[in-house]
Amino acid sequence: MALCLKQVFAKDKTFRPRKRFEPGTQRFELYKKAQASLKSGLDLRSVVRLPPGENIDDWIAVHVVDFFNRINLIYGTMAERCSESSCPVMAGGPRYEYRWQDERQYRRPAKLSAPRYMALLMDWIEGLINDEDVFPTRVGVPFPKNFQQVCTKILTRLFRVFVHVYIHHFDSILSMGAEAHVNTCYKHFYYFIREFSLVDQRELEPLREMTERICH
Repeated sequence: MALCLKQVFAKDKTFRPRKRFEPGTQRFELYKKAQASLKSGLDLRSVVRLPPGENIDDWIAVHVVDFFNRINLIYGTMAERCSESSCPVMAGGPRYEYRWQDERQYRRPAKLSAPRYMALLMDWIEGLINDEDVFPTRVGVPFPKNFQQVCTKILTRLFRVFVHVYIHHFDSILSMGAEAHVNTCYKHFYYFIREFSLVDQRELEPLREMTERICH
């Protein structure tokens, strides 16, 4: 029997959503508009398009935060099955290995276990989306000039979570009855990054065959 996703997600408090939109702000209204479109049953390709008259950076910001929350939760359902012993390297099958690099502890690309990579990734993204200089929330404060470049890096790294989960933990997705939910989240993510050309095509290669099958 399929498990209720809310029950699954409640098991691991480490990977609960960590970013909300402030009610009354323009971004909150955009978020509500995006969620309403999702729930309406509209084609996901249509849902991701920039609404007329809206600012593209605001639209991207809303989706980056939402995808962070959703993918954070998806990985949270796998966390108990993704360990130092089961996943000693952050990989996507035998052909793809992802190394971690940041501006603090790992200045050179480092080979890490999947759970260590994931923990660093989620903390890194959380730090960025809570940084007012990167994701400004105050009215009248502009986005930085490199905002879309930052979002490209965030989304590229979040895509790697899908790669690892689908290739190494798909049995867990099936056993929890979460396949439809994860697939829908992936399709929404995929259509969004393609709509705005936010992730290099080469990064998408590990899931190309699956993507061609479910995102036809």
